[in-house]
Amino acid sequence: MVKICCIGAGYVGGPTMAVIAVKCPAIEVVVVDISKPRIDAWNSDKLPIYEPGLDEVVKACRGRNLFFSTDVEKHVAEADIIFVSVNTPTKTRGLGAGKAADLTYWESAARMIADVSKSDKIVVEKSTVPVKTAEAIEKILTHNSKGINYQILSNPEFLAEGTAIEDLFKPDRVLIGGRETPEGRKAVQALKEVYAHWVPEENIITTNLWSAELSKLAANAFLAQRISSVNAMSALCEATGANVSEVSYAIGKDSRIGPKFLNASVGFGGSCFQKDILNLVYICECNGLPEVANYWKQVIKINDYQKSRFVNRVVSSMFNTVSSKKVAVLGFAFKKDTGDTRETPAIDVCKGLLGDKAHVSIYDPEVTEEQIQRDLAMNKFDWDHPMHLQPTSPSAIKQVSVVWDAYEATKGAHAVCILTEWNEFKELDYQKIFDNMQKPAFVFDGRNVVDAEKLREIGFIVYSIGKPLDAWLKDMPAIA
Repeated sequence: MVKICCIGAGYVGGPTMAVIAVKCPAIEVVVVDISKPRIDAWNSDKLPIYEPGLDEVVKACRGRNLFFSTDVEKHVAEADIIFVSVNTPTKTRGLGAGKAADLTYWESAARMIADVSKSDKIVVEKSTVPVKTAEAIEKILTHNSKGINYQILSNPEFLAEGTAIEDLFKPDRVLIGGRETPEGRKAVQALKEVYAHWVPEENIITTNLWSAELSKLAANAFLAQRISSVNAMSALCEATGANVSEVSYAIGKDSRIGPKFLNASVGFGGSCFQKDILNLVYICECNGLPEVANYWKQVIKINDYQKSRFVNRVVSSMFNTVSSKKVAVLGFAFKKDTGDTRETPAIDVCKGLLGDKAHVSIYDPEVTEEQIQRDLAMNKFDWDHPMHLQPTSPSAIKQVSVVWDAYEATKGAHAVCILTEWNEFKELDYQKIFDNMQKPAFVFDGRNVVDAEKLREIGFIVYSIGKPLDAWLKDMPAIA
């Protein structure tokens, strides 16, 4: 029996290994992590992450050929293939702070693998890493090898939260990069045979190591670029009276462009886009390519601009102040169908409103009060470092309340901000919400999920990203 061990039981490691286990019943798969609470959660009925379909997959094979353990060294030593899916956070200090990836956890994992291994291993990069990381890992392993042979492969994940299980079952592609040597090709083939249990051969792409590492950064940069592009257009649409949904539909009909990732919004979030682009910027700068670095920096700048533009619109529309006013925030996760709040635009929007002394009432169906309070108390980039995993919550921000009902959040509010595109927000009784709000009652739709005209008929003053402005809003221009 082939034995697979995955170091890291997070958003990537857990779901990926669960699908491998369910699709490859003859392979033993063990997910290891030093966090006992996290492993306990994977072994319980309440998994540590919310992802549609994940519960069913885990329960189908947990205890059969899928196991979760804190005995890291034992399972690493026994494994034939080791996936490393640890954090690669953005550095917060030192050389490259604010841009470069911090490879501390990767290096620690590599040294531990070298210490405990007693047989040849295939080590697979599953985390998103900078180009040439494999070379550094290779050096650590070979210089501590004790006669053991290691092959390093790059197998980046291309999962979208909310559809991760579907993406794993039917991937657009599986990318495997390896050394162009007989041993390297053999290792690539071994991993390819795992995925071939359910992925068509034409969807399994093999490349050299560096192409695989760079492809992950490039894919996320291109996707984020599309979002920033349509968000830049949304600002122009509001200024000219055009409708960004109509513009997006028209350009998306061009087969060279396509319709995906052209929905205007309050901004992109998630664990990958910003982090990976900053990493790409740093790599470009280190390789003497400042013009290329500046090009990708602009994607981040537009995203930050979109969030601040949204906050400015809220404040300026409400007589240039939200001080002591109740603002209901519907949605805190960075997208629907996930409880993930990493880099969610809601953090910056809420902080912007709190900075103007608003009272913010937040409702999200999948995010806990503890998580929201922690996120709002945290400094930038801290979310990807170990302190973020600690169960202790900072003292609650007094201007923030977290409720478990959209109607409670909006009761007595002056304004409603929709920041996540949860389906339930389309189906709320907005007449009931209007009747229980302060007047004039505002709706600021950061995801274009509501029918603005129907809400205006009820009596709301409505702002929708990239849509023609309400007459009221035209008279209250956004603050620069």
